[in-house]
Amino acid sequence: MKHIARKRFGQHFLTDGAIIGAIVEAIAPQPGDAMVEIGPGLAALTQPLVERLGRLTVIELDRDLALRLRGHGQLDVIESDVLKVDFSALAARLGAGKLRVVGNLPYNISTPILFHLLDHVAVVQDQHFMLQKEVIDRMVARPATADYSRLSVMLQWRYAMDNVLFVPPQSFDPPPRVDSAIVRMLPLADPPAIDLARYGALVQVAFSQRRKILRNTLGRWLDEQGFSGEFDLQRRAEEVPVSEYVALAQSLQA
Repeated sequence: MKHIARKRFGQHFLTDGAIIGAIVEAIAPQPGDAMVEIGPGLAALTQPLVERLGRLTVIELDRDLALRLRGHGQLDVIESDVLKVDFSALAARLGAGKLRVVGNLPYNISTPILFHLLDHVAVVQDQHFMLQKEVIDRMVARPATADYSRLSVMLQWRYAMDNVLFVPPQSFDPPPRVDSAIVRMLPLADPPAIDLARYGALVQVAFSQRRKILRNTLGRWLDEQGFSGEFDLQRRAEEVPVSEYVALAQSLQA
């Protein structure tokens, strides 16, 4: 029985065999890798992955799809909202030092998923995700560009990221109204030590009115934090490199 894509789950099923092959090559799964796939759907990517891996853990919210996937002898199915999955506990349960995480993420909640995984980055070896291309453009953007944003600053302190593959709408059924791409996210081996909650608050305030000079937004917040150090507030949020946001967050911890 054909599964009808459910709009409330943001379902768009990958059907292009050539694109699927290119994604698998980019991921380069190896037998025995502790890999977790988010949103396996109709198993278009799942099947070629598990053929190379031997076994694969999948996280699927759709009850009907999860039931189908349970019939596959090489899959461990977690029927859950991915935002409720404790990836650190999952890594421990699988006996894995590090997880390889992949998936075609629902575009309507892709940013919350990326931030959720950031909380568990210590147990992640790498991540390969299908996302809306404009989201990936923001993830990898450099300072003083139109795409440089809160997402850029929140992720670049912890990951090296690359846009590795363009995926056109016609590769899906039903086709989304946007272009897609694959991003590779490699956790930095020696990331700067920061209080993530404070860093997140700082970055959110800075980009809350990105067209305004930081003196009018971040400046007030820094005053409330009792900050007395040096930081050039005569810039817009998009002009400040990640390294400076990190250094500012570290100075607030001192």
